[in-house]
Amino acid sequence: MRIQSTTLGLLAVLGLAAAGPALAAPKLKPQGSATVYRDTTTSDGVKGIGTESQDIVSMADAMFRDLLNVPELMNRPTPPRIIVDPKYFRNESSEIIDKALITDRIRVNLLRAAGGRMRFIGREYAGAVEEERALKDAGKVDVGTTGRTRAQAGADYRLVGRIGTRDAIDTRTGTTSRFSQYTFELLDMEYGEIIWSNLYEFKKENRDDVVYR
Repeated sequence: MRIQSTTLGLLAVLGLAAAGPALAAPKLKPQGSATVYRDTTTSDGVKGIGTESQDIVSMADAMFRDLLNVPELMNRPTPPRIIVDPKYFRNESSEIIDKALITDRIRVNLLRAAGGRMRFIGREYAGAVEEERALKDAGKVDVGTTGRTRAQAGADYRLVGRIGTRDAIDTRTGTTSRFSQYTFELLDMEYGEIIWSNLYEFKKENRDDVVYR
């Protein structure tokens, strides 16, 4: 009996030792699915209550088309100079938004559609311009092909605005409702007058568990 018990115990230990590596083997991750390209104007496959790709495309396209009808921009004998960047486009909403995705799209579309009737100032690149002008002033490079100016170009107008949201949450169901409002305005950079203004708004409801980055 004692020999039989010893044998059974030894077999049990050997069995555990053999099973050890199998138990410790890492679990394989599920195989990833193929990447799917979607039309940027259609709804995202991952849906939440925040600003999504089709919202950015729709609002930017609507704003640039409306700006093409502003008389102060389109009917001037001298093309106006405009700054369109995210600096004074404030995000006061409850979500993280890359504002440049919106302002870049508006600027690019305006530049292509205006046909030279508007000029756009790259104020966010003023440092690069100043660096080049300093090299020219020091004689380290020539003046290029367009000649020198006394100063960098000033702007006549600047795109400004704000993003706001209002959220409501049903604590019983976890459903969230979000109203989003985007306000776009064109500011006269000499007088401070707002010469154009427009809104883009939408409202969404969902049991939101989507993370926007």
